Amino acid sequence: MKIIGFIYHDGSNEIVLKGDSCLLNGRKPLFMPEWTKELGVTECLILRVSRLGKEIGLKFADRYYDAVAPGADFIAMDIAREAQQSGKPWTKALAFDYSLAIGEWMNNDEMSATPLLNDELIISPEEAIVEASKLMTLRQGDLIYIQRRQVPRPVHNEEIIRVEIDGEEKLYCKIK
Repeated sequence: MKIIGFIYHDGSNEIVLKGDSCLLNGRKPLFMPEWTKELGVTECLILRVSRLGKEIGLKFADRYYDAVAPGADFIAMDIAREAQQSGKPWTKALAFDYSLAIGEWMNNDEMSATPLLNDELIISPEEAIVEASKLMTLRQGDLIYIQRRQVPRPVHNEEIIRVEIDGEEKLYCKIK
């Protein structure tokens, strides 16, 4: 399984990859990594790829994902700044264990009403499918996450990150 991310950085979109150990499911807490002093979070929308595809056209892209979930993408902001200043990759800042909290899946019928699908996403779900499939073959079960157009905000110990949709809690993550 691949996790492909579309993130917002310095006014432009970047594509990043995360390993499956980055997923944080099932209301489990995120334990702040000891090696960072400044953990940040950005809300995101996560797509679940439902079929095999390569170089998918925009008019067919909506056929390649069958569910979405709210997500929280965590970043070690101090490590990212250091890496950026030195010109080094910032994988350590983005792709650490449990750095992507994933909420409850919603099928395509439910997702049309979700506030997660709005102009705040840096790229539409369909455009994300197209762009990701240009780089690599998408397979059933792969995940694509799309950040909102916002700078990561700091998170603190004992903070709770929640996303509610229509009065139902779809994402819960406590920071410890």
